[in-house]
Amino acid sequence: MDSERTAPVPTRRRLLQGAALATVPYTLLSGTRAAAQARAVDYPSAEWQPASASNYSRSNRPTSYPLDYVVIHVTQETYADTLSIFRDPEKQVSAHYVVRSSDGHVAQCVREADIAWHAGNWDYNTRSIGIEHEGWVDRPEYFTDALYEQSARLTAAICTAYGIPKDRTHIIAHHEVPGSDHTDPGPFWDWTRYIRLVNFA
Repeated sequence: MDSERTAPVPTRRRLLQGAALATVPYTLLSGTRAAAQARAVDYPSAEWQPASASNYSRSNRPTSYPLDYVVIHVTQETYADTLSIFRDPEKQVSAHYVVRSSDGHVAQCVREADIAWHAGNWDYNTRSIGIEHEGWVDRPEYFTDALYEQSARLTAAICTAYGIPKDRTHIIAHHEVPGSDHTDPGPFWDWTRYIRLVNFA
């Protein structure tokens, strides 16, 4: 070769400028992800675990429908299996939240503004928030202190946000929904304890 081009020697200043520019997109991207996660959940402690869009109805509550109830459910499945069922578009079921038995961890599956298909009664679906609790109606060992405490905090926050009275008339069992053929949360759910926790949350 007649002439050889030599690469310019990078200065310390150029290296620092390049490093600073390289971090900007990552910072913006991670900030965008954090903001998206924050917008996805209505309850700040919840983890976003979205249900299939085939398993709920989009809405704009409480503008489109008033919110009058919180419906308490028991999954009759594990926490992980419940989330999997809600993600399956063939199942045609969802709830707004799922509370894990072992530690009270809360997953949000449907936005509160949308209508989850949880109550088995369209009128009640439109006017309620559904909370599933990991466990079985005949296995009270699943109703741990952590589950009661974290669920009560969630229910208290929902009631406060929408002006729902924190009483048994408005915080109801799935089996109390008109037309329901379910038995949850069952005879081992401690309603006295739960309503007290909701009111002191």
